[in-house]
Amino acid sequence: MLELITKNRSYRRFYQEISISMETLRAWVNLARLSASGMNAQPLKYRLINDAQTCAQIFPMLAWAGYLKEWNGPIEGERPSAYILVLGDKNIRESFGIDHGIAMQSILLGAVEAGFGGCIIGSIQREKLSEAIKLPEQYQILNILALGKPKESVVLEELQGDDIRYYRDADDVHHVPKRGLDDLIV
Repeated sequence: MLELITKNRSYRRFYQEISISMETLRAWVNLARLSASGMNAQPLKYRLINDAQTCAQIFPMLAWAGYLKEWNGPIEGERPSAYILVLGDKNIRESFGIDHGIAMQSILLGAVEAGFGGCIIGSIQREKLSEAIKLPEQYQILNILALGKPKESVVLEELQGDDIRYYRDADDVHHVPKRGLDDLIV
């Protein structure tokens, strides 16, 4: 489990030409389906996207890395080959608690186990995207998982000082500072 969680990074660059089958996406959503849900309400639904045309339509409606101000996201050829839109079904519940966090972690662990990776994206032009994909009104876009075969190195490192911002070095390696375990336990 430690190995899976350590490998489960926020990957933002992918081998775009390596596709992910609908069967694989469904298997990962099944992991989310089997995960915990507050009050067992199971209010989440998912839109699975793996065709290049719809992926290209979604891409400009997302923001990619808040701390990398000079970077506008992955270039063509390094973009996700699939997306899973995580939706809240307002006909089941009006609020969704932490269900989508649990579900997305389950999906990403499944992706990592299969040699893929992803990034949870919360910076979304939700209204525009809902219109573009003709999403019925009962569904609220909570997050999007951008998925693909990772094309970047992500390195965890011990936090030095107070600066938690991730960054890319001169070799384009993505560094993620992490607080020490003793700093977290109070």
